[in-house]
Amino acid sequence: MTKTHVKTVNIATGNHQPQLSKGQKVFNNLIKQIEKKRARLAAWERAVPPYRQKYISEWVPLIDALADLRNKMVHGLDGAYDQKGLSKTERRLIADLITELAGELVAARSDPEMKGIYNKYSRSDYDSEEAADLEGMQFALEDVLGVELGEDLDLSSPDDLLARARAKMHERQTQFDAARDERRAKRTQSAKQLAQEARQQAEKRQLSQSIREVYRKLVSALHPDREIDPQEGVRKTALMQRVNQAYDKNNLLQLLELQLELEHIDQSAINNISEDRLKHYNKILKDQLAELEQEIVHVEGGFRAQFGISPFVEVSPGTILRDLASDIIGLQHANRDVEKDLLVVNDIKTTKAWLKAIQRRSRTIDFDDPYF
Repeated sequence: MTKTHVKTVNIATGNHQPQLSKGQKVFNNLIKQIEKKRARLAAWERAVPPYRQKYISEWVPLIDALADLRNKMVHGLDGAYDQKGLSKTERRLIADLITELAGELVAARSDPEMKGIYNKYSRSDYDSEEAADLEGMQFALEDVLGVELGEDLDLSSPDDLLARARAKMHERQTQFDAARDERRAKRTQSAKQLAQEARQQAEKRQLSQSIREVYRKLVSALHPDREIDPQEGVRKTALMQRVNQAYDKNNLLQLLELQLELEHIDQSAINNISEDRLKHYNKILKDQLAELEQEIVHVEGGFRAQFGISPFVEVSPGTILRDLASDIIGLQHANRDVEKDLLVVNDIKTTKAWLKAIQRRSRTIDFDDPYF
């Protein structure tokens, strides 16, 4: 399939115009920013499929294998706990290790047997702790959002908790907007306010008209019903689809690019766009840039959510595969380490030596580290 070459829309200097006006500079800068955002979105579209494939084929099996190994480690430590020859300090350390590992495994797999082991060594109850955490989350959300989430909330479901919070926020915002509109309706508008609203409506119509004029010129030249040649009719039908899609999205830049591509305008025409028209174009392009920025936020947020990446971690389409490869190597090392540790806990002497080694690095060890 032949890739369509997109001509760059840009106002250039020349003999007739040695220096760009402020409006022209703004136009060029907006075009440049939009092109960068579009390139980033395109990079995300290319990067996610191979990432997903590698994640499923390599990362997920390693995570499952690590969970199985840690499950065996919990049972191995459970058996070692009652062995003779261990001090109270060593038994307490084993109990702490079991509590940390079992708690993480229950959170990941909801294993009833593992939950029982957690309860035994933590001297607590996993379900009660989780309910207390969710209740605390509910109180925190109610305090921050200023809404009551209701007593019928399913505290066993974090998703339900967050969904209810969003619904309550939307309900409160709807009530606020309705009250605001009611207050505005009761106020008598001044002549100044009426004039401002009229100017805003006029500007809105002008912006719409600016896009419509470009659209009409393209439609007039491309309408497939006016084409006698069947092959040319097919080509124009495809082009019309692109034109309609751009117009539906108020995508001024894409419409201008199509005009350049089809040679319906030339560089001279772009260089001589009037200042009034540039003012309208720049407003439309600013809105388009804002939409692209929001789309990037949505794409990157969705990527983090889908693959369990913290919202505070920087992600880039150019580095995600390299980062995943590095994480996979880390998991492979972690699995090998747990396999070695499993051999250690089968013997009382090696278990005691292993526990001493853990005690020596207890100041730096992080039991929440997924690779531990």
